[in-house]
Amino acid sequence: MTLAVAFTYAAGASLLIGSFFILVGVIGLLKFNDPMTRLHAPTKVGTIGVGMLLLASIFASVAEGSGTMHELLIMAFLFVTAPVSANFIAKVNIHLRNCDIPPAPPQDDTWSTLADQRLGIDNATPGAKVSES
Repeated sequence: MTLAVAFTYAAGASLLIGSFFILVGVIGLLKFNDPMTRLHAPTKVGTIGVGMLLLASIFASVAEGSGTMHELLIMAFLFVTAPVSANFIAKVNIHLRNCDIPPAPPQDDTWSTLADQRLGIDNATPGAKVSES
C-alpha cells in the first residue's frame, strides 16, 4: 500500500466520521425545543464534524501531492470563532429571557452580565437595584 492510497483511505474515514457528527448535530437542532439546548448541538458537534471534513480535504490534497495551508487556516478560524459566537448567542438568549436564568453561584450574587455591581443595576430582575454593601 502506497502513501497516497493510505491518505485516500484516511480521507474516506474522515468524511464518514465528519458526516456522522454533522448528522447528529442536525438531528439535535431539529429535536430540541429550548434555544439553549438547540445551540449546543450545532456548535459542539458541528465543529467536530466540519473539522473532520476539513481534515479529509487535507488528506485528499496530500494524496494528490498538492497540499496547501488553506484547510488548516479555515480549521483554526472555525475552532476560534465557534465558541465565541455560541457564547454571544447564549448571552442574547439569557438577556431576552428566552430561557431559564441560571442559578446564582454560591460565592456571590452576580452571574456574567446579569448583574452589574458598578452601575448598581440588577439585570436578572427588571427594575431591581443591587444592594450596596
